Amino acid sequence: MLIKRKRGWDIQESQATPESVYFSRRKLLGAGASLAAASFFPERAQAQNAADVPDPTAALYPAKRNDKYKFDGKLTEEKVAANYNNFYEYGTSKYIAKSAQQLQLRPWQIKFDGMVEKEQTVDFDTLMKAVAPSLQERTYRLRCVEAWSAVIPWTGFPMAELVKFAKPLSGAKYIRMETFNNPKMAPEQRPGFLSDGNWPYVEGCTLEEANNELAFMVTGAYGKPGYKQFGAPIRLMMPWKYGFKAIKSIVRVSFTSERPIGYWEQLQRQEYGFWANVNPEFSHPRWSQASERDIGTGERRSTMIFNGYGDYVAGLYKDLKSERLWA
Repeated sequence: MLIKRKRGWDIQESQATPESVYFSRRKLLGAGASLAAASFFPERAQAQNAADVPDPTAALYPAKRNDKYKFDGKLTEEKVAANYNNFYEYGTSKYIAKSAQQLQLRPWQIKFDGMVEKEQTVDFDTLMKAVAPSLQERTYRLRCVEAWSAVIPWTGFPMAELVKFAKPLSGAKYIRMETFNNPKMAPEQRPGFLSDGNWPYVEGCTLEEANNELAFMVTGAYGKPGYKQFGAPIRLMMPWKYGFKAIKSIVRVSFTSERPIGYWEQLQRQEYGFWANVNPEFSHPRWSQASERDIGTGERRSTMIFNGYGDYVAGLYKDLKSERLWA
């Protein structure tokens, strides 16, 4: 059978957003970011005004768009994407945006340890100063293991810059990341919830994956920083993998020679593995991965292997035929 595989950016012409509409929208981001956030999510604006320290990185947004990673189709509307999220520290519902406003973004420190030249704990804003020259906007597909998807303009910097900042030793092969653990700030980090309170959330990747050009540390979206429900102030985005690999609100980055075990892998190893690359031909034990529901349009579309990014990442796995790459 002859199977024609589309490249990751191929879509029907009828689905494309008119250029004039998209660029008109971008012009509004800089001048109207605060107004837009308040009108879309008044509870978000109120929480920030009441409790958050002013964001010294705000002037970095909107960042310059990197057209190499654009998506020539329809973006998921901001108000839709920002109100449909997985963040289990704030509940199992998709509608946790209001609850997630309890997340306090400053002070926020990130520890770099393990197999590095020098262990260090740095303030998030200090890290941002170091990587500011590489800050950019990239539009990536997001594919959840639950078979829903979105298309979001993320702001951040290449994960390779994070690796460079940490200065790992030559023997390091993996990166283990973890999120915060503070039940006062995230009420669902309580004993008995999900994995018997086995917090914090942990995820990992190989050093080779981290240095791939697609691997991206997200610090904002839709031209502005600080979306708590997205995992502010810093999260991972590897768009060729299922979304549970994209750990949120990171506070620790450890370099190691041993493969880390992620939160969901530890909880349900038969369903969630280390690699978790997107593949329509390998079903989840409880549902098919052949198609996905776009949360913006409600339409179903066929899933693409590596979520459409195979041209960038397939070579990472060519010698791993015995591994469970798709779980």
